[in-house]
Amino acid sequence: MGRRPGGAGLGQAALTLGLVLLYYCFSIGITFYNQWLMRSFHFPLFMTLLHLLVIFLLSALTRALLHCCTKRSRVVLTWADYLRRAAPTALSTALDIGLSNWSFLYITVSLYTMTKSSAILFILLFSLIFKLEELRMVLVLVVLLIAGGLFMFTYESTQFNMEGFALVLGASFLGGIRWTLTQMLMQKAELGLQNPIDTMFHLQPLMFLGLFPLFAVFEGLPLSTSEKLFRFHEAGLLLSVVGKLSLGGFLAFGLGFSEFLLVSRTSSLTLSIAGIFKEICTLLLATHLLGDHLNLLNWVGFAVCLSGISLHVTFKAFSSKGEKESKLHKGTSSSPDLELLLRRSEAEEEEEEEEVGTELQH
Repeated sequence: MGRRPGGAGLGQAALTLGLVLLYYCFSIGITFYNQWLMRSFHFPLFMTLLHLLVIFLLSALTRALLHCCTKRSRVVLTWADYLRRAAPTALSTALDIGLSNWSFLYITVSLYTMTKSSAILFILLFSLIFKLEELRMVLVLVVLLIAGGLFMFTYESTQFNMEGFALVLGASFLGGIRWTLTQMLMQKAELGLQNPIDTMFHLQPLMFLGLFPLFAVFEGLPLSTSEKLFRFHEAGLLLSVVGKLSLGGFLAFGLGFSEFLLVSRTSSLTLSIAGIFKEICTLLLATHLLGDHLNLLNWVGFAVCLSGISLHVTFKAFSSKGEKESKLHKGTSSSPDLELLLRRSEAEEEEEEEEVGTELQH
């Protein structure tokens, strides 16, 4: 009995680590998948729309399975809450993903990874605007380090492309809005969107509608005349393309679920900070597997950027405000049906309830 709190804490830490690693796998996997697919398929916005459709279908299927297993009715937002609360998050998310995928037509994985790391700058900015963070000198230093590291990384880069860089930087800006709004959306208890599956289910239709006009303008006509899709001559080629695109949809669903789960348990800022090791792995894999070329100044810039992010990690760890946030986030932990998704058996839950009842009696 006396060792139970420590064991529970260790189990929770192991679960959190597992979720972070799951996020890493999906994130790194879809990054290299997008780069690979864009070499032969030059319609990133259409690819994104198809991914959104797959995510919506998988989310709807998962909600139906959860309803059958738990006998709990699923949350359905009213039209007023849907348009007022979910629409801004959906639009910023759709544009973030769309521009990110678009950039793979022009830039390497390493430049994409480094530029996307600047999203923490915009997350900090919007966290200050929405008063999720307080302005401190250490945050100013963090911003300077990350911005300076990004400049050093892109300066005289042999594989630099301005168009692709602008697309990723725009996606990073939208990502700052995206994850700040996502944190606010999922931590509003009255909306009932603490479950990431419910959040993705509600956001995908608005994301699809928000991105469709951009697709129609830039890719509508070229796609309609492409021999790989609408003017196909071989059914086998069409099925191959659809299969490749669908694979990305499954990866995107896994990534979206792991991202939303981390945000619901922690915060949008924590999600970005937790990606430090993931960014290092991505760069190392890009240089070894894809032949990306990085000079000494690029690596120094990346190290400076990581030092800024690490400084913020240290600051959050020793900040009293961080402790208060930790307590707050525990209050918005996952629901029982979310634990079912994590393969936690009902028998284990009943055993824990019995042990807690025994402890209370003593």
